Amino acid sequence: MAATMETAAGTSNMLQFMKLIGQLKRVPRTGWVYRNVKKPESVSDHMYRMAMMSLTITDPTVDKDRCIKLALVHDMAECIVGDIAPSDNVSKAEKHRREEEAMRHLSGLLPVGLKQEIYGLWEEYETQSSPEARLVKQFDLLEMILQAHEYEELEGTPGRLQEFFDSTNGRFHHPDVLRLLSSLNDERGSHMTNTDGTKNSGNSQAASAVSAQPDTTSHTS
Repeated sequence: MAATMETAAGTSNMLQFMKLIGQLKRVPRTGWVYRNVKKPESVSDHMYRMAMMSLTITDPTVDKDRCIKLALVHDMAECIVGDIAPSDNVSKAEKHRREEEAMRHLSGLLPVGLKQEIYGLWEEYETQSSPEARLVKQFDLLEMILQAHEYEELEGTPGRLQEFFDSTNGRFHHPDVLRLLSSLNDERGSHMTNTDGTKNSGNSQAASAVSAQPDTTSHTS
């Protein structure tokens, strides 16, 4: 009888966990909301493409499964605290405190093994304590500017979201990421012309970094 009650309680907690993370489908990405993007993506939209970036990474020295898990967990707390943007004037320490509290609640609904794994993944990403966490952070930034480019295309407003590209300068290191960035810049540059007639290719880091860095580099620095 006691075992049955425990099983029922565990199943109920898992259902509550699934309902909570389901909120991520309805939490819009704040940066796009503040810039009046119509029908902005959700947090779960963002994390899904990050997970696909992790799945398609070609570097054999990277733990691909771990990257996918990190991508799926890194913004999980936002189902409770929302997507806190820099312009919200919430300190990094306070943002971390709120998200840590949310993650303790979320992981507390899970069986012990899963609780430790999911909370540990979130903590690993927050502290950037592994090569995989640092790579997934680059995916986070790359996904953001890819989305910015797509919004510019949808709106027919080339360059409107340049600030997002500017914010990522110097933050990409992995050769796979740099190649994607270079391709993105080339595509975006074909739609943008500066006042002097030259092309603006978005993030200025990519071209020189790709040519300077050998393909054998395995991890982010």
